[in-house]
Amino acid sequence: MKIKAIRIEKQGGPDVMKLEEIDLPAPGAGQITVRHGAIGLNYIDTYHRSGLYPLKLPSGIGLEAAGTVEAVGEGVESIQTGDRVAYGMGPVGAYAEAANVPAMTVVKLTDDIANETGAAMMLKGITAHYLLHSTYPVKRGDTILFHAAAGGVGLIVGQWAKHLGATVIGTVGSEAKAELARAHGYDHVINYSEENVVERVKEITGGKMLPVVYDGVGKDTFEISLDCLAPRGLLASFGNASGPVENFDLGLLNAKGSLFVTRPSMMHYLLSPEEIAWRMDDLVDVVSKGIVKIEVNQKYGLADAVQAHKDLESRKTTGSTVLIP
Repeated sequence: MKIKAIRIEKQGGPDVMKLEEIDLPAPGAGQITVRHGAIGLNYIDTYHRSGLYPLKLPSGIGLEAAGTVEAVGEGVESIQTGDRVAYGMGPVGAYAEAANVPAMTVVKLTDDIANETGAAMMLKGITAHYLLHSTYPVKRGDTILFHAAAGGVGLIVGQWAKHLGATVIGTVGSEAKAELARAHGYDHVINYSEENVVERVKEITGGKMLPVVYDGVGKDTFEISLDCLAPRGLLASFGNASGPVENFDLGLLNAKGSLFVTRPSMMHYLLSPEEIAWRMDDLVDVVSKGIVKIEVNQKYGLADAVQAHKDLESRKTTGSTVLIP
């Protein structure tokens, strides 16, 4: 069938994305066709577009969407046409009116989760799940730090970590973002444009510092993150919104307290059908119960994907953003 989709023929700035009409074939074995009601916008999309994470070109773009199942491929028994589902781990090409995706990577949405919420919660929510449950399993009584607390992952982490019993510290760049973070589980919010992050962490923890820092910012916050850790603490550097960390001296880890650093990515935390189902089911559960509220603060038409990327990269967005086909 004919659908409209965002395509890229070269990698670069937002303007390389073009809305085109393409042919979507029938779903193959193990696949389903999802007619999208909403599409999630994520920072990793900008890496795919720019070439930081190279794609085989020409290519679609986008990893996350929610909508209604229109067709079911051979061998699929768990999903039926008419089911409302969401997915958040690709394949690349979600910026489209519809897509064929593996049935094992979708989760059924409960009636109380709208398509926009479903599209906004999957990739960010699964990221929050693996960070909080696997990269460093947060325990009751832990004090943790999350950079970019008012972003899409940050707002989910604040609520979920609070539910797990942690004291949650977040960093933001403005007072408006600080208010948003406080409303989503953060006990302490540090405005890095006005405050010294390391000194505030020292003050909050009584000098004990932290067992873990979650850092999706990258280059601009890397050494700050290390300096916030207690001896043998872990830096989970899961993104690089400010640019990649380069020329890292391993000796710093020894000098700053025998620290650990990991660079996790979602694909390595979704290595089996059981692990995929665990993370997706947990996410739907906490959202359905209202433990984690998904803030969809920006909506753009699919044709306006270029502007959406510009706004995301200039840090004009908060919470989650969706494209509406």
